[in-house]
Amino acid sequence: MAKSAVALLGLMLCCGTALAGPSQLTPSGQWTAYQHGAAATPPMGWSSWNTFATNISEDRILGVADAVVKTGLAAKGYRYINLDDGWWAHRRQPDGRMQIRADQFPSAAVGGAEETSFKPFTDKLHKMGLKAGIYSDLGRNSCSQAYPSPDGYLPKGSVEEREIALYGHIKQDVTLYFKTWGFDFLKVDACGIRDYAPGSERTKEGRYRVLDPLIYGWNLNNTNIAGVRDLYHQVAEAIETARPNDDFIFSVCSWGSSDVRSWGKNVGNISRTSDDLGPNWSRMLHNFDSSARRPLYGHPGGWNDPDMLYVGYGDFDAQHLTEAKSHFAMWAIINAPLILGNDIRAMQGPLLDIVGNSDVIALNQDKAGNQATIAFDAEDVQIFVKTLANGKKAVAVFNRGQGAMDVDLTAEHLKLAADSDITLTDLWTKQQSHFRKETKLALASRETKIFLVDGKRRLEGGFYLSEIPGRVNPAEDGVTVPMHDPLVHRHQAWIGTHGTGAHPQYGGWGGAQVDQTPYGQTIALGGKPYDTGIGILSNSRLEVKNAGAKLFTAEVGVDDSTPDKSAPVIFSVYGDGKLLYKTAPKAFGEKPESLNVKVKGVKIIELVATSTASVVTAWGNAALVE
Repeated sequence: MAKSAVALLGLMLCCGTALAGPSQLTPSGQWTAYQHGAAATPPMGWSSWNTFATNISEDRILGVADAVVKTGLAAKGYRYINLDDGWWAHRRQPDGRMQIRADQFPSAAVGGAEETSFKPFTDKLHKMGLKAGIYSDLGRNSCSQAYPSPDGYLPKGSVEEREIALYGHIKQDVTLYFKTWGFDFLKVDACGIRDYAPGSERTKEGRYRVLDPLIYGWNLNNTNIAGVRDLYHQVAEAIETARPNDDFIFSVCSWGSSDVRSWGKNVGNISRTSDDLGPNWSRMLHNFDSSARRPLYGHPGGWNDPDMLYVGYGDFDAQHLTEAKSHFAMWAIINAPLILGNDIRAMQGPLLDIVGNSDVIALNQDKAGNQATIAFDAEDVQIFVKTLANGKKAVAVFNRGQGAMDVDLTAEHLKLAADSDITLTDLWTKQQSHFRKETKLALASRETKIFLVDGKRRLEGGFYLSEIPGRVNPAEDGVTVPMHDPLVHRHQAWIGTHGTGAHPQYGGWGGAQVDQTPYGQTIALGGKPYDTGIGILSNSRLEVKNAGAKLFTAEVGVDDSTPDKSAPVIFSVYGDGKLLYKTAPKAFGEKPESLNVKVKGVKIIELVATSTASVVTAWGNAALVE
C-alpha cells in the first residue's frame, strides 16, 4: 500500500474527517435503536382502513372489537383496535382543540358539539381488554383530504378548521390523544408534507393552505430528509412525555421514502417500508420485499412495517387460501406487525384458522426479535430462516411464482450441521419429517411451507451475527448520500389511469446486509468467498448486544466488489466504549485478517470500519462464541 494512502488515513482518523463524521463513528457503549414504547415484540391488532376507509363509526369499530374478542383472536395477541383516517370533524378555533365526528361516534358528545372526547370510546375498548389506536398526519392536512374517496368523509369548516393534522400542534394533539383521551397507539402519515405544494390542484383552488413539501414523492435528491426525521422525532418526544410509562406504540408512516431506513429504527416502534398494500399478489410481493431485505433495521422495540394485512380480501380471500397462508406466514416470519384489516365480524373459519395459527404467531412474537434472513433468493423461490430465542430455527420456503416448484432445502441454508439429523415440523399440518444434508419440498403455485426446525448448529457454541440480526444495530451504515434502491417497484395507482402511469419510485439504498454486500453480491475478501457475515460500507459502526459470549471472531477486509479500490480501511472492535482490537489499514485485494477478540463481560460490542472513501467492506464469518 502506498505511504501516501496510509498517511491520509492516519490524518482522517486523527482529525475526525471520516465521511460519516466523528460523532456517528465514536463508540458510546450504548444501544441506540429505539427503546421506548410497548413493542418488545411486533404489535398485533386490527385497523379500520382496509374495510371502512373514512366511513368509520363507533358501532362498526366496537362491533369489530367485539368480534376480535369472541373469535379468540384477542386472546392470541390481537390487542390494538386502531382508527385510521376519517374520525375528525374539525379543529376548533381559536384554541386549536381537535373535535370528533360526534354523528358517527355518539359517545364522544360529552360536552356538546365543541367539546367532544374519545375517552368514553377508549374506556369501552380498555374494558374489553383491548388497546386503542388513533391516526394523524405530519402536515396540516391528511391523506384523505389529498386523495378523497367518493363516499369518504372529510373535515368541514374554514381552511383553518379543516387543518386537522399535527403540523404546528404536535404537543397539543399528542397530549390530547394519549393523556386526555387515553389512546395507546398513534399512526402518523406523511401526505401533509408531500401533497400540498404551491402548484397542486388542491392548493391552487384555495381549499387548503400551501405547505412546502419536505417529501418529493420518492425523489431523494429533493426530499428534506433531516426535516422529515426531525418532525417525527418531535412526535416521539411528545408521546414519551404524554405517556411516560412507555405504554404506547408509535407508528412512523412515510412509506419507505425520505431515507427512513436509516433513522426510522431510532424514532418509532414500527416504520413503514413502502406505499400502501393492496389486495393483490403483486402488490403483496412489493411490500414484502421492502421489509424483507432490511433484517438489520428491525429489533425489539422497533420493527419494519410492510403495511397491515389484507387477509380476507382480493387475492387473499376465502377462495384463495394458499395465497392467504403465504401472505400471513411471510409477514409473521419477518417480524412485521400483525395488524389485520378485514371485517372480523364476517370472517369465516378457514381464514380465522390462518390468522389464528398459534404456532405461526409464536414465530412472529418470539422474544429474541430476529427478523428472518434470506438464505436463498431467486425470482420465483425464496428461503427465509429465523433464529429463535431457544436456539432453534424456523424456515419459510416461499414460492412467489405461478407454477409448481420443487425446492431443495439444505443444511447450509439453515446454518446447521449437514452430518446430523434435522427435524422439520410443519406449522400448517403439524406433521414432522427428518433429513440430513438436504431434503426436497414440493410447492404449489404461490404456496409457502413454514416449519419449526431442530438440529445441530453449524457453529457449535455460538451464533453468526447474521443469525441474530435482532442483536445487531447499524448505528451508522456508511451511506452518506442516499442512493436509489436497486429493487424497482411501482407506486399504486389509487386515482385511476389518467396521466402517464405509475412510475418507479425509490426509498433509498438498503445499507448494511446479512450474508451479502450492501449491493446484494456474495461477500468475498481477497478472493475468498463467504456465505455468512455482515456486508457494510466503510465509515460505519455496528452495535452488537452481547449475551454471555466470551469471544468475537471474524475475518475482515475490503470486499472484492468495491467500486473504490484506492482507499484502505481500518477495522476496530470496541467493548462498552473501550478499544479492544484494531487492525492495520487493509487494502483492496489483501488477504482478510482474522480477529479473535475477548469480550467476556462486555455488554455492547461495537464494530467500526473507517476509511477516507466509501468502500465496500465485510465482517466475514462474524460470530459470537460462548
